Amino acid sequence: MKLKALVSTGGRSVQAACDWLFSHVDDPFLDDPLPREFVLYLRPSGPLQNQLSHFWQQSRVTCGKNKAHNIFPHITLCQFFMCADHKVEALCEALQASVQQWRGRFPSPLPLELYTSSNFIGLFVEEQVADVLKQFAADFATEAARKAEVHVEPHKKQLHVTLAYNFPSDHLPSLEKLAKGIEVKLGCDWLAVLFSRDIRFANHETLRVMYPYMPQNEDELELVPGDFVFMSPVDQSSTSEGWVNGTSLATGLSGLLPENYVSLADESDTWVFHGSHSFFSCGPSDKTRDRWMFDGLLDSRRPDNTSPGDAPTLSLICHPMQVLRMSGSHSRQPKRTLFVCRHGERMDVVFGKHWLSLCSDSKGRYVRSNLNMPPSLPLWGGQRDYDMDSPITVTGSTQARLVAWIPPTDLAAAHFSVDTTYRPLIPVSKLTVSESYENYMSRSYQVTKDILSDCKNTGNNVLIVAHASSLEACTRQLQGRGPHSAKDFIQVVRKIPYLGFCSCEEQGDTGVWQLVDPPILPLTHGPNHAFDWRETLLQE
Repeated sequence: MKLKALVSTGGRSVQAACDWLFSHVDDPFLDDPLPREFVLYLRPSGPLQNQLSHFWQQSRVTCGKNKAHNIFPHITLCQFFMCADHKVEALCEALQASVQQWRGRFPSPLPLELYTSSNFIGLFVEEQVADVLKQFAADFATEAARKAEVHVEPHKKQLHVTLAYNFPSDHLPSLEKLAKGIEVKLGCDWLAVLFSRDIRFANHETLRVMYPYMPQNEDELELVPGDFVFMSPVDQSSTSEGWVNGTSLATGLSGLLPENYVSLADESDTWVFHGSHSFFSCGPSDKTRDRWMFDGLLDSRRPDNTSPGDAPTLSLICHPMQVLRMSGSHSRQPKRTLFVCRHGERMDVVFGKHWLSLCSDSKGRYVRSNLNMPPSLPLWGGQRDYDMDSPITVTGSTQARLVAWIPPTDLAAAHFSVDTTYRPLIPVSKLTVSESYENYMSRSYQVTKDILSDCKNTGNNVLIVAHASSLEACTRQLQGRGPHSAKDFIQVVRKIPYLGFCSCEEQGDTGVWQLVDPPILPLTHGPNHAFDWRETLLQE
């Protein structure tokens, strides 16, 4: 199961694999040995990718969604194929080895020609060059069979980048005009990228959860905003009007759900990324230094790039809540208190894991396309950093200000002390991806004790901001209570919202800690889904 959790999250981090395993504790298919389906694409980066992303965005705004929007811009190199979990690492090594053998031989530039028909628009690779790309796919198939014992069928049809298909005929003029604006001769570093999907849901519709829903009956599915639900059209014959059968990506559980609580999502939103390699760069694998296709995007995150017309963030008009004073007399020695808080709303949860593609113009600059996106992105290292640690939204920033962003003078008046020099106690190099639930709880407890010990003589209050699971993992054993079972732990964590906040107070010098009322009021607000006036108000 540990290996399955690792493969299902693309080996991103210890936290991701543990979160997946914890959330799937009731998944009836958790022990099913059915392998995932993999696919190899060529994915552009650089100026050409910026123009393609701009086309994707503008075509969707102008004409609504068509079938091409289900997957990012790419050239298909092979059919979907299956690979057992214990062979995935070898499969990734096969891709890396194949790309290394082709460095210096990959055709550059890649000649593309625009083709349009009544319901299809695409950029086709010139035939002789396409034969060269097919040879690379064949070499990868040979290497994958040798290293990972999988059968890969190279793509035999004409190689192309699909721009639009299966759209109403009256949209053709607008889409064709947008497509002719793409400069196909722009520079491009093509990346060989490997993705996987759950084979059980290959022919299902992908839905995004917009509103929370708590089941009223045993056959209903709990909905959490940001989760995805797989729905099979053939399984809906016995459902009541307004209800559908679906399976949660986050938990693997199935049940009935209200249809108006979800919206259509893109198929690739639920795919798992396993690695990308450049044919022109000899640097380390993009699993550790992910360049992706936003080369020019990360240079435009500075505050001075904010457009004059940008609306102010909500935090400018929402004043921080006054901190409630601790109960009791201030004349006595203040008790030590541990505060644990979940982070605010994140960009990837609201806008999907490919959120960065929604904020890029034709020149690769960050463009705020929704009021809930920040005016500028934080100055982080690269694309991989954004994938691993998504920034918070404007709403997330507002949540944080309401709950815990307090001026130093107010903190002093409320007898709080904040250590701004904190550094991690455990380096990333010492963390293991396949960590068990027991090890996670033990590590969280030990780190909490170490932090409290280090801060014993520097102040009476410690604040930990982390994932929802930390509210339980960092306080339960501190109170002398044993850990929950993994199943019960998941049920507790599911109930912790953004900016969920708890206080654990030390009882004198006894070493015993106890949960108490926090000095900050709870924060509750309703959902607010994206509004597309074209799709809503122009319906016949």
